[in-house]
Amino acid sequence: MTDVWSRRAFLSAAGGGALLRGGTAPTTVAAPAGRVDDALRAVWRALLLGGEIPAAQEPFRSRLADLGALAGGWRSTMAPAPGSLWPDLGYAGDPELMMQSYYRLRTMAEAYVRPGTGVTGDGALRSALLDGLDHLHADVYYAGRERYGNWYCWQIGAPQALLDLCVLLYEEVPAAGLVDFCAAVDHFVPDSAVGSYTGTSTGANRVDLCRVLALRGVVGGDPAKLALARDALAPVFPYVTAGDGLYRDGSFVQHTWVPYTGTYGAVLLGGLGMLFALLKGTPWQVTDPGTQIAFDAVERAWAPFLFNGLVMDCVSGRAVSRGLMVADPHQVQQDDHARGHAVLASVLLLAEGANTAERARWRGLVKGWMARDHYSRPLADTALPLASLARLAAVESDASVTALPEPVGHRLFPSMDRATHRRPRWAASLSMASKRIAHYETGNGENLRGWHTGSGMLCWWGADYGNGQYSDAFWPTVDPYRLPGTTVSRKVLADGAGGDWGASRPDAAWVGGTTDGEFASLGQHLRGLGSTLTARRSWFFLADTVVCLGAGIRCSDGTPVETVIDNRNLGASGTHALTMGGVVQPATPGWSAAFHSPGWAHLAGFGGYVMSGSGTFRALREARTGRWSEVNRGGSTKPLTRRYLTLWHDHGTDPAGAGYVHQLMPGATPAQTAARAAASGWLAVLANSETAQGVSVPSLGFTGANFWQAGSAGPLEATAPCSVTVRERPDGTATVCVSDPAREAASLTVVWNRPVAAVLSQPPDLVSVTAGARLRLAFGSLTAAEGAGRQVVVRLG
Repeated sequence: MTDVWSRRAFLSAAGGGALLRGGTAPTTVAAPAGRVDDALRAVWRALLLGGEIPAAQEPFRSRLADLGALAGGWRSTMAPAPGSLWPDLGYAGDPELMMQSYYRLRTMAEAYVRPGTGVTGDGALRSALLDGLDHLHADVYYAGRERYGNWYCWQIGAPQALLDLCVLLYEEVPAAGLVDFCAAVDHFVPDSAVGSYTGTSTGANRVDLCRVLALRGVVGGDPAKLALARDALAPVFPYVTAGDGLYRDGSFVQHTWVPYTGTYGAVLLGGLGMLFALLKGTPWQVTDPGTQIAFDAVERAWAPFLFNGLVMDCVSGRAVSRGLMVADPHQVQQDDHARGHAVLASVLLLAEGANTAERARWRGLVKGWMARDHYSRPLADTALPLASLARLAAVESDASVTALPEPVGHRLFPSMDRATHRRPRWAASLSMASKRIAHYETGNGENLRGWHTGSGMLCWWGADYGNGQYSDAFWPTVDPYRLPGTTVSRKVLADGAGGDWGASRPDAAWVGGTTDGEFASLGQHLRGLGSTLTARRSWFFLADTVVCLGAGIRCSDGTPVETVIDNRNLGASGTHALTMGGVVQPATPGWSAAFHSPGWAHLAGFGGYVMSGSGTFRALREARTGRWSEVNRGGSTKPLTRRYLTLWHDHGTDPAGAGYVHQLMPGATPAQTAARAAASGWLAVLANSETAQGVSVPSLGFTGANFWQAGSAGPLEATAPCSVTVRERPDGTATVCVSDPAREAASLTVVWNRPVAAVLSQPPDLVSVTAGARLRLAFGSLTAAEGAGRQVVVRLG
């Protein structure tokens, strides 16, 4: 059995630590006099428990009672035997279940030491805890034992829980037992585990290993371990240009090929916060100047993917399939909001080590995200650890903290083929794949049908609607061949197709685009996973719309090819009205129809769609039933049914050059959608071919083009593949943004056929620039830009 809930979301039940959540910073902890390890134990205990919690107040009173009941139930069912501590967690062939056993003990220990649980200081619980620790040590986790199965269980999961137990029960565990437990940790996590920044010792995993080493030093009174933990963090801080870690553009990658800001990134965020807090003011304080990169990443890497308290699924990897897990004792569904709440708590923890201005701003951002999370209130999150809950509650009740609004603007992350578009009333994310970034990640039996995530999945949320779109059992019930925004072949794929751990990378280089920070031109040379599908796709992100273009759609799989305009989760019983060209369509599940482009559609409660290309588009209402176990082998087998409204372009079987043009208008009314469809001059499609795709919107001063090869699109010309975004401003200036998403051109010249009086600013790698009747920009190789754009500001003639 494989259960990653227990591994990466352990603290949902345990309540503290730094796997995903983090604890409360010990800003008011008074370290006791005596040995330094005594002081550090006090600090770590405060981090794990969250300091003083108002046990008589809700939601803490109920949560503490639940914790006590859970611990009592586990105590009563504990039955030590060879190969297991509990009958349902036989670990002889699966170290995941050994790790879960430590997690249960960790939860029981928290109930034992926390006031208000009903079992605080209970003698029977104490005896069970000590018996359980001794049994696991004698039977499976001891010095000299050869490990089996997943490395993570032995080097991170189990030792972190064991060392937390040693801190919480330090006065209860015999001295000889502490020595034995430390020896076991030394065996499975030797100093050589952080000897080189490679393999499984990078990024978030490295931070987790450093936590183990630091706590080993605390529990065993070993200053050398503390120094090693501090020093081994150093490779985590610098920006990377390949593989795992933080990139200069704000990307965070783990497992070499997978965008992971929302989960592994959260591990790194919370883990650093815990370690910074533990070591602050000691001889082992982290003073590396590179720590500022981690602090900067709060707004560069994490904030763009947080919206109304959720963290976008496009950066949560295989964790999107961890909805309702069999091993979850609370049977609470995990989702984008739960993951987001964990990130918010980790931001607050890291804030305790930041400067005054950063701390104040981050607390304001967190308070704003909490206040806007109308779909899933953070303080009602029953999976959130008590320490994290206390930290969030403190910010919410702090009148000196002003809630800040959502960040607005466009962010492109070329190092992980992701983008976010933030408007005052809605937000969107785009997921792509290339030879640098996988279509999706599967592994450990998780995310078995996320195949087409990187085929242009376009997700979006409104300020006060649609925030449960991907939270409400979306992943087990959605048609995996019709993820919103994607172009796919309906060729049948096996679960886990493409290979584990990000192996499913397409042989495509041109993926990325340009942005001026508000609007953007993005493109993807699409190559289908496990199919012959190829296409050129572009998205132009604007003020109230996303303009979507497709060209050169080709396939020879002998199966239909579709571009999904949108696929909205209507919930268990939704009957949201669909209007097509002014006519309301049937709301009965099972209804479907075909419509000829051009045309427009409006879905009540969500927004509008304008289809202005040729061809046929279709609509379908359906009720779909699925189980979490179908997308994650550790998931619940309970059937779930959700209703969907799907709109898609039907390209037919084996298309030989199909295309499309449509707009997505979040929050638009029927009248606004109809008006946009009738406004023939609002949008000009400059090109939509396998050479170039481009549009202009004169009212916005916007012109954008993606050149797949040398060519022209309206007023723009390029001598090599590139992306260009032009914004003309009311003050008579314009910004021209240029990038080489493929990172292959030896040189590039871009011409804008528009009179330009002067060049006001230019990047240092621009070889030459000529103004006058037209603007001519000559670049050398832009490979060093790593897909990022270069901006030239001009005064118009």
